[in-house]
Amino acid sequence: MDPGNDLSTADRDVLIGIIVRQQAIIESLEQRIAQLEGRAKSKGSGRMPGLKPKAVPQPDQPRQPRKPRRHGFARTRMTPTQRVEHAVAQCPDCGTQLSGGWTQRTREVIDLPQVPVEVTEHAYIARTCPQCQRCCMTPAQLDGVALDRQRLGINLVSLIAALREEARLPLRTIQWYLDTVHGLHLSVGAIVDATRRVAQKAQAGLADILERVRGSPVLHADETGWREDGRNGYVWTFSALGLRYFLRRGRGKAVVDEILGEEFAGVLVSDFYAAYHHYDGPKQRCWAHLLRDIHDLRVLYPEDGSLAQWADAVYQLYRQATALTHPSAQQRRIAQLTLEQRLLALCRPYLNDPYLNDPSAAQARLCRRMASHIKELFVFVAEPEVPPDNNAAERSLRPVVISRKISGGTRSPTGTQTKMTVASIFGTWRAQNLNTLTACRQLLAAPQV
Repeated sequence: MDPGNDLSTADRDVLIGIIVRQQAIIESLEQRIAQLEGRAKSKGSGRMPGLKPKAVPQPDQPRQPRKPRRHGFARTRMTPTQRVEHAVAQCPDCGTQLSGGWTQRTREVIDLPQVPVEVTEHAYIARTCPQCQRCCMTPAQLDGVALDRQRLGINLVSLIAALREEARLPLRTIQWYLDTVHGLHLSVGAIVDATRRVAQKAQAGLADILERVRGSPVLHADETGWREDGRNGYVWTFSALGLRYFLRRGRGKAVVDEILGEEFAGVLVSDFYAAYHHYDGPKQRCWAHLLRDIHDLRVLYPEDGSLAQWADAVYQLYRQATALTHPSAQQRRIAQLTLEQRLLALCRPYLNDPYLNDPSAAQARLCRRMASHIKELFVFVAEPEVPPDNNAAERSLRPVVISRKISGGTRSPTGTQTKMTVASIFGTWRAQNLNTLTACRQLLAAPQV
């Protein structure tokens, strides 16, 4: 060891020099630490002095999963309708009165006020002319306020119709809501009459919907059960782009002729129900129904390898058809004919022909159906605006089906006609992405003729 560095043998002056140098080094390091801390605060690191830095995972250690954010972390605040300020009036320590200040934080509270019913009395003053002694008085009609001479305003009638058709509430539930929330007691008959008046006001709009349905290039049709006064019947829906039309009839083909009339010349999209067979125009049969039947058949015969192979081939052919796109109408028509021939080739071994292989196979019935409607399965390939399924009609029927499950149907022909009219009007507004409550108000506020 160097004798100059041996502290045990160093004299007093050497030791004092070493201590002075060490103190200078310590002061320099403290100044450097202070500079670094100030720089970190100016950059907004938010890390207080003395806290441990965030641990960095080593390459050989698995990365910890990120903690999920709490629900509603990025919820967008609404525009406040009023502001309530909460502030301390005086200092809790010395009692000094406080003023001014700044917003430390805010809290959003969303609530609904209890709005009572508003009853307006319209007084009609009679005045006598001093010259001719004629009695003068304004007409009693209140356009834009109430319908005819009824006491229910259009806002209330619109709300009742929307609760009945859009929310699909039972009559007594609507009665409870009006009584509990708004303090308005109406009889069930008054609620029924309000909906009926909406249907009467919508007759002109209903006729316009039917006319536009008949002029549509593509029309979806479907039907479902509906009981009237305990008697079975069927609700038919005819849906086009932004249009919904409902009516209750029997289940015969005459309903199709009644709605389509002689004006319709478009493509009729439907399932395989026989009432649509006689329509002479182009038809597109629903592939969703067909594929669902094929799936059910595979579930019924899980061990049938021939059935599974045939079902996969049909499904692959459908996938290829839906993927086909071409700007040329001639090429699309050629593709349609090619697909028809390929599907017939898949079905031909199972048709009822004594010269063919197996007409008693599980898929024979579906093959006969596809062969008889082969010209109606690939229309969507030649005409891209036509969908391959009838889901539009299925979706339009869903609100009616839910209403049927809640109410069980209607009790009279008048109630049925009201239901079909209101369902058509509200369904059309819904298909056009309109606010049904606002649209109903506009309908009732229109000038009465």
